[in-house]
Amino acid sequence: MDVQALIKEQVTSNPVVLYMKGSPRAPMCGFSQTAVQILQACNLPLFFSVNVLEDPAIRDGIKVFSNWPTIPQLYIRGEFVGGCDIMREMYHSGELQKLLEGIAAPD
Repeated sequence: MDVQALIKEQVTSNPVVLYMKGSPRAPMCGFSQTAVQILQACNLPLFFSVNVLEDPAIRDGIKVFSNWPTIPQLYIRGEFVGGCDIMREMYHSGELQKLLEGIAAPD
């Protein structure tokens, strides 16, 4: 499977996907850590995450997939939401919480 097909499969088969540096338990950059904290503050302690540091093809491919140059990147219900700054703005306005309504944490 090519990397674009893999990314498409990941974002469409999981309600919430965060492409980040590191993992939710051990973020490897401040922006990724902030993104995780925002999702946790939205009562979403568990979500599907992809550590882009483990796969250079995904690290480069996600930037092409979204046409967005930076990581982290958040997808909700298959749609690209944005990076850390956009997540922060949407959280403070309440918009992010509305997008996440009805999404349960994965088993």
